[in-house]
Amino acid sequence: MILDMDKPDIRILIVEDSDDMRDLLELVLRDAGFNTLAVADGNSALREIGEDKEFVDLVITDVQMPEVTGHDILTAVRAKRSEAHVIIITAFGSVEQAVDMVKQGAFQYLTKPFDTNELLTVVGQALEQSAPRREQARLRRELPRAPARIIGASRPMRDLFEQIAKAAPSGSTVFITGESGTGKELVARAIHDVSGRKGAFVPVNCAAIPSELIESEFFGHTSGAFTGAKGARAGLFEAADGGTIFLDEIGELPLVMQPKLLRALQDGAVRRVGAEHERTVNVRAVVATNRDLEQEIQVGKFREDLYWRLNVIQLNLPPLRKRPFDIPLLIEHFINQYAEAAAMPPLEVSPEALAVLTAYSWPGNVRELENVIEGSVAMTTGAILTPEDLPERIRTGNQAVSLLEKARSKQMTLRELEYLYIADTLRRGGGNKSKVAEMLGLDRKTLYRKIQECRDAGLLSDM
Repeated sequence: MILDMDKPDIRILIVEDSDDMRDLLELVLRDAGFNTLAVADGNSALREIGEDKEFVDLVITDVQMPEVTGHDILTAVRAKRSEAHVIIITAFGSVEQAVDMVKQGAFQYLTKPFDTNELLTVVGQALEQSAPRREQARLRRELPRAPARIIGASRPMRDLFEQIAKAAPSGSTVFITGESGTGKELVARAIHDVSGRKGAFVPVNCAAIPSELIESEFFGHTSGAFTGAKGARAGLFEAADGGTIFLDEIGELPLVMQPKLLRALQDGAVRRVGAEHERTVNVRAVVATNRDLEQEIQVGKFREDLYWRLNVIQLNLPPLRKRPFDIPLLIEHFINQYAEAAAMPPLEVSPEALAVLTAYSWPGNVRELENVIEGSVAMTTGAILTPEDLPERIRTGNQAVSLLEKARSKQMTLRELEYLYIADTLRRGGGNKSKVAEMLGLDRKTLYRKIQECRDAGLLSDM
């Protein structure tokens, strides 16, 4: 049975060196309404899988082929088209090899000869399971390239990428705000990378430096400037000359140090502790805080003149709960990262686990999500990450449990889980499309399309 989906928009790559089998596969899939491309050898398939080629949603490949085998195809898809599943077609004598490929990440294998209904069922299952990943990948391909190391395709992140692209070349001080764990240092590094500045990127955690040493750390010192200063030493501003200094947790900077930082930023010069003369530095400053510095000014903990010197270009990082659309992308990234580090085969995420992870509020933001995935990967013993592999605090979130129980009771597919979450968010947002789009991290056009899909699925009939 083929699941309800926009079949003409789905592109299936068929890799089969047997003319008869290739023609059969193409005929069956085209009759079912899919867009297919059939090639007769592995080299042609590798060219189609290449990142600069048209999108591929599913690959069906033979195992035994000359030069480039089905295993080579699987490896290429995992590396370049990880959003696409691979279905293996194998002769009876190659079943053991096909089973091994499934363990390495292939979705399923079919043994020749196979029933066409069985083929269509497996194709439907593969496309249904990979639907969220494929949609995320489509968004990434349609958007301008995101800065290195920053992951996201939601509307808030798309806006952030545009702001980084505009701010980076200017040379102005950038003021990054956001909750802890939202990735402020990653954004600062992206600004430096995009800026083209040739000097170093120097990150500084203002909260981690003892107050009595912070001036020396920032500006350096001469030999004998204070007890323990046995030799002259350059400071962090000199280390960042020609580059970028990132001052994280700027709200923790002691009041006595704030006018000295202001002078360094205004004059482009620093004076080592104990020195008579200043040194000129060409440093671009990026600062970050999770505090409300305007409130800190009111209570006398932060200088207003320094605040306005820092707050030239302001970038606000959205919390993870404001961009749940990005959670599957982040999960995939962290799972791949920690599975590879542990020399484990690739892991999948069950629909139930994805529902739990998406529904959780993530007070610790991306940092908390990364830690949860790292621990879950370490604890799992199977090839699929399930809710049982997640920490108890994640599993027992009220919203996650209610959604999950409803999904389990109705035996929902992954696509239906997505619709359920959108429908639930619409109710929580009172039907306000702008508010709901922000809550989901979607633009309004995508949200309207999703709402129509929810209606078609019968999940909004009670609204």
